[in-house]
Amino acid sequence: MIQSQDVSRKALIVRNFDDETRERRYVYCLVVGINKYPKKVIRKDSAKKQAKKSKVKCFIRLMNYNHIIPTRYTLNVELKDVVFADVLQSKK
Repeated sequence: MIQSQDVSRKALIVRNFDDETRERRYVYCLVVGINKYPKKVIRKDSAKKQAKKSKVKCFIRLMNYNHIIPTRYTLNVELKDVVFADVLQSKK
């Protein structure tokens, strides 16, 4: 896990890119994390409000190594087969 300074959220490094490219003249990594965490739901909230508070928003970014703070935690999940850097280029 890492803590990103740019987003200020916890995230996972999915893939490392140690070679520089024309678009990015620095080493970077593909990062996936949670941008908006769910809020506390109480019983007297309406169903619409409970649904709104329960939503989770995720992010996928290519980030410079200098903008992340690595921690010692590890997670044994293979996301390399699920998330690709090409996803970011297709959105634009």
